[in-house]
Amino acid sequence: MSPTEQCEECGFRYDVGEARGAGAAIRAESDAIAALLPVCDAGRRRRPEVWSPLEYACHVRDVLLVQRERVLAMRRTERPSVPPKGRDVRVDHDGYADQDPADVARQLRDAALLFANVLARLGNADWDRTVMYNYPTLQERTLAWVAIHTLHEVRHHAQDISGQL
Repeated sequence: MSPTEQCEECGFRYDVGEARGAGAAIRAESDAIAALLPVCDAGRRRRPEVWSPLEYACHVRDVLLVQRERVLAMRRTERPSVPPKGRDVRVDHDGYADQDPADVARQLRDAALLFANVLARLGNADWDRTVMYNYPTLQERTLAWVAIHTLHEVRHHAQDISGQL
């Protein structure tokens, strides 16, 4: 997705000019997801082929943790290549459906804080550092794009969750 494109599913517009505000927005969206987990039937899939709210929350938590490591790699290495995170296999490998919603809510808030902290520590030149990013196709991306893409992931899956409630 280029910086001027829009997600067809959720309507999110990629505006890398908004990257410096991504950390605060990610924290707010993550807090909203975390607040839903204890009060809904979080572990139940509404349809077999669609993740439950709990599974989506676990996914968002892991996205934030993986993206944090990618940003840190971008700061210490020139143009690193990052491996895919194994999105679909993590659901089973990490037992997303079996995790405690209260634990996941806490972990999600912590992951958002960790990611936002890394973004807050970036200098002006850091936002233009690049990475070879593997999604949706192998392409060179800036750190600003990674921040916006991460915000998109959180916001998109917040909509996936709220759409089930």
